[in-house]
Amino acid sequence: MLELLLHRDTDAALKILCLGAHSDDIEIGCGGTVLHLTRRYRRASVDWVVFSSDSDRRRQEALAGADAFLAAASTHTVAIEDFRDGFFPAAFAALKQAFETLRARVTPDVIFTHYRHDLHQDHKMISDLTWQTFRNALLLEYEIPKWDGDLGSPNCYMPLPDDLAEQKIRCLCDTFQSQSAKQWFTAETFRGLMRLRGVESQTRFAEAFYARKLTIG
Repeated sequence: MLELLLHRDTDAALKILCLGAHSDDIEIGCGGTVLHLTRRYRRASVDWVVFSSDSDRRRQEALAGADAFLAAASTHTVAIEDFRDGFFPAAFAALKQAFETLRARVTPDVIFTHYRHDLHQDHKMISDLTWQTFRNALLLEYEIPKWDGDLGSPNCYMPLPDDLAEQKIRCLCDTFQSQSAKQWFTAETFRGLMRLRGVESQTRFAEAFYARKLTIG
């Protein structure tokens, strides 16, 4: 379906909504795809929402990450919310209201959000609320590698040129220094996952998504 999306006129407006529970989620899950789309579509506009940033350092990293990945967008807005990391289910009512407020403000063509079966409770909550709130956009669920081992079998792929795959890795490692001590947050992890998804889609590097509902028109 994303391939069908890319057949539109590259001068056409493309409205993208990126949703992430935490600083770095969007960049890990769909950063290469955002780089690709904003480079391809000269009128691509992006709304970028991070729902939790649990310290000033993480907030600054979230802002820097958005700046790095949205440099080619024609316009963009960035919102960093302050929901408590790890406690999203307990804040359901406030999160629901935040999504309703977002729906009144944006009308995206494509939405990138968390995978429904992601085992991190915050990630799953954002995915569920995305599906509850938005009914008239292409919804693509991205994946986050982590200790839980919840990677699945995606059904939608975005092949990435080598330079964009390496740009994604470089931006992640340069921007999110607070995560550098985590054993999984490495260039090898990000490159390896993109290479695996590239094998599955008969290319070198790719990001993968779960597209659970599609309407072809």
